[in-house]
Amino acid sequence: MNQPGFAAALLDPAQAVPADLLAWNGSDPTTRFAVYRNNVITSLMAALADTFPVLRQWVGPEFFDPMARCYVCEHPPASPVLTDYGDGFADWASIFEPAAGLPGLADLARLERARVRACHAADLQPLNTDDLAHRLVDPAALPGARLVLHPGATVIRSAFPVVSLWAAHQGDPAHIGPLPHQPEAALVHRNGDDVLVLPLAPATAQFLHALATGQTLGQAVAETEAAAPEPPLDLAASLALLIRHGALVAWHPPGDTP
Repeated sequence: MNQPGFAAALLDPAQAVPADLLAWNGSDPTTRFAVYRNNVITSLMAALADTFPVLRQWVGPEFFDPMARCYVCEHPPASPVLTDYGDGFADWASIFEPAAGLPGLADLARLERARVRACHAADLQPLNTDDLAHRLVDPAALPGARLVLHPGATVIRSAFPVVSLWAAHQGDPAHIGPLPHQPEAALVHRNGDDVLVLPLAPATAQFLHALATGQTLGQAVAETEAAAPEPPLDLAASLALLIRHGALVAWHPPGDTP
């Protein structure tokens, strides 16, 4: 059987049943293939609904479900693991023309997808205060140190109040009040069994983003200060947040290759 042709026809109702597809009893396979096609598409749409529950609740099933169907047909899964499905959904949604009037949709999708990645990230032993105590005795070495965030940790930064929107939907959406009209940021991370969405000040978000891209402590601080956020960076509080929530897994001194 032509597997690429079968896969293409499976996700495109406009395509005919593959010519080399046969039913076990010699009957016309058209109806059975249509049922199978519908089951596959529906299951992938359900996987997206499980990954993006707040997004679906916010825009409504009548908008989300057709959008999910479009994504499924354009981007079939590359892995048999359904929890891997949807990594590209936010970028795709950002250019999905019918969603152009819904600012923040793509960033909300990024936040929800980050929660799934955090949930399934590998368990790594975080650094604690005892691990870090001896590294802090040499202040001259601090600017060149590289701090490694847990691979399941993601910094979400948005021009829209997506953190407040996500938080509001954790209760009864009928009682959601007015949302702030301002950019928001959060650290999405799993600490133990709990996936956390920790709101961040702009300076802390800038700083953690710089660390996540591999910059040294000194470089991350300088980049954050150059952005002149208000209020300014509280370095001690930012590091304390990482340590308190188990988001820091390695500290490489200057000259040490991560």
